[in-house]
Amino acid sequence: AYFNDSQRNATKAAGEIAGLKVRRIINEPTAASLAYGLDSKADQKVAIYDLGGGTFDISVLEISDGVFEVLATDGDTQLGGDDWDNALIDFIVADFKEKEGIDLSGQPDALQRIKEEAEKAKIALSSSQNYDLNLPFITADATGPKHIQVGLSRNKLEQLTDHLFTRTRKPVTDCLSEAGVSAGELDELVLVGGMTRMPKVVETAKELASKDPHQGVNPDEVVAIGAAIQGGVLQGDVKDVLLLDVTPLTLSIETEGSRATAMIERNTTVPVKKSQVFSTAVDNQPAVDIRICQGERPLFADNKLLGNFQLSGIDGAPRGMPQIEVTFDIDANGILHVSATDKKSGKEQKISIEGSSGLSEDEIEKAKREAEAHAEEDKKRAEAVDTKNKAESMVYQVEKQIGELPEEAPAELKEMLTGKLDALKGALKAEDLDLIKSTTEDLEKSLGELAQAAQAAGGAGGPMPDMGGAPDVSPADEDDGEPRQAKGKVVDAEVVDAEK
Repeated sequence: AYFNDSQRNATKAAGEIAGLKVRRIINEPTAASLAYGLDSKADQKVAIYDLGGGTFDISVLEISDGVFEVLATDGDTQLGGDDWDNALIDFIVADFKEKEGIDLSGQPDALQRIKEEAEKAKIALSSSQNYDLNLPFITADATGPKHIQVGLSRNKLEQLTDHLFTRTRKPVTDCLSEAGVSAGELDELVLVGGMTRMPKVVETAKELASKDPHQGVNPDEVVAIGAAIQGGVLQGDVKDVLLLDVTPLTLSIETEGSRATAMIERNTTVPVKKSQVFSTAVDNQPAVDIRICQGERPLFADNKLLGNFQLSGIDGAPRGMPQIEVTFDIDANGILHVSATDKKSGKEQKISIEGSSGLSEDEIEKAKREAEAHAEEDKKRAEAVDTKNKAESMVYQVEKQIGELPEEAPAELKEMLTGKLDALKGALKAEDLDLIKSTTEDLEKSLGELAQAAQAAGGAGGPMPDMGGAPDVSPADEDDGEPRQAKGKVVDAEVVDAEK
């Protein structure tokens, strides 16, 4: 479920190398939902609990009239059956050292035998209460050969791995929250992966989902069955099934102050295509840089850079006048395509994120954990950036307004605006956020009063000069009333209708 662009490309390439015609890539929980969903007649919400050998995934899907929509997905890419094996190995090695005074952790051959036997014990204890673990001639010392003989119970295994069961809890609760579904609203719980044969895993999943699990299909085969069904859909052999997947992390571009401006939010159904119109932030700007990242942090530098390109050859114009349409397009295989177009000249640049630019599995999970851990800190840093951006925009607007004042304008008006403008510039130079905020508000208030006075005067004194060159900002894109500014001196001007 967490495969990023590079991993999806690698999977597709592997299939092509094997001689397959790759028609579609789907994630494992989605495939499992297909295997179980075909016989469903009523609308329902399904949780797919997938605990395999190396990873844990949880997805919530909505199935309605043959449409399978992934509402949310979460998991732990560093949790799986291998961790249960390792916990047993550590126990066996420690027990042998205590009994015989010999540390087997530095003996690869012995460790390999212990690993194989630990896995057998884990599997056996899924169906029986006790297991006798025997490894004769595991090593030798001056007194002769040594053997491992350990009696294991299911309870002992569960005690040794209790911390691993605990790690499955948070991804489940987070996924339900992201999907906007309570445990009581789930209609079905589907278990996938060999580890779901373990009774304690079944018990934990049942507790978290408040639902008895559906175990009608071999958990090792359910994904392959679902993939085969999807193949049938693409071939036209299976009718009336539509599959809608989601992107696991937010995709953004860098904006002024190193803000990450979201283009496609996490858990958006794919395929999807979204566009926003941006503009320049300085006069006569000849080019804009488009930098793309993936992650949940509000500041660009804290996320994973996916790629970047430059759109050049923009005609000289006041800031805010050029219109640069940026489009993010994720295809059915989850591969991202980004383009930027100057709407006046029609010039375009584009990029498809190459396989080498994606995130590793642990980086994806790390991105989510870091976003949670630094939420409060990020909020303060983002507010600081917004405060400075708003002030810098105000400086530009007021400087332009002063320059456009008619000659007959009262001298005290110009002096008042210049004085307040200098105060704001000084606050920006000192990087005093409280002072920046207060001087910005003071200047904003004065401009508002002047505008009201001019309106009341009607035609007698003439209208107030225009506040600046930036286009209007649509309500959907307002941030405290100010447009966001993008890296490469780009101002987020408006959101245009997007094809989804």
